[in-house]
Amino acid sequence: MYTFDCTIVTDHRWLDESNADWYARQVWVEDAAVREALERRGWKVHRTNWDDASFNWSTTRYAMIRSTWDYFHRFDEFFSWLEASSAKTTFINNISLIRENIDKHYLLKLAGKGVPIPPTLFIEPGDARSLIEIARLSGWSEIVLKPAVSGAGRHTYRFRPDDANKHENIFRELIAKESMLIQEFQHRIMDAGEVSLMVMGGQFTHAVMKKAKAGDYRVQDDFGGTLHHFEPDNSLIAFAEQIVAACDPMPAFARVDIIRNNADEPVLSELELIEPELWFRHHPAAADVLAEYVVGMDQPDAKK
Repeated sequence: MYTFDCTIVTDHRWLDESNADWYARQVWVEDAAVREALERRGWKVHRTNWDDASFNWSTTRYAMIRSTWDYFHRFDEFFSWLEASSAKTTFINNISLIRENIDKHYLLKLAGKGVPIPPTLFIEPGDARSLIEIARLSGWSEIVLKPAVSGAGRHTYRFRPDDANKHENIFRELIAKESMLIQEFQHRIMDAGEVSLMVMGGQFTHAVMKKAKAGDYRVQDDFGGTLHHFEPDNSLIAFAEQIVAACDPMPAFARVDIIRNNADEPVLSELELIEPELWFRHHPAAADVLAEYVVGMDQPDAKK
């Protein structure tokens, strides 16, 4: 017998609701939207941080990762917790999707299924080549370097090949222990921004546009990016839903981040299946679409 039907998984920083920080309040609103939507359907819902040593994960039927935004700074700890807990509870999204999506190598798999992505090269740990050598071999005039496991713009750098030596020291430090990738910089992000389409159980619900501050390319609010209302056309909605449909199994929730490439065509920037911000506060009905899908899921054993 389970104590909870679902546990919403967060970061320890977002537990104390007496914290007046505006960012924390947004997290509470987002997590509360999911919790209340599930509770309206009769589910008993708990919420705690992933590294809560006092919580027994076998007491919850499902665990839904929502706001664990410290995991990419504590990846080894998080992955160990994820593996141990997956033997005790069923994750939403499915554990196989989480394992794959945690590393940006998933982009290559989607590209192999015909999903357009920016030109991308992966660099594996221990590669002895200099960053300037790799950058020049790419043939691209401008490049973005980032870790394969990351979030919130961690160690993301934009440069021209001849300026790569400015980032050589940090590149050597990172490549010694983790995979990196370089991508051809897509200039339209400077004026067109990045659009995020939310897809619940395969169904588009709502979208937002993220724009970088003047002179920057990073759309995250950590770097001064701003959020805007966005209404995608039917072709963009179909594009996002087709990307999600390429996943096996179907994700309960997904955020499809899309930019326009240098030929002004839509390409997948990121497919976020682990802990994406989903902006339920701008479209509360989407939480009900998610809850309806979760409650109706037929998963006899999705723990492995």
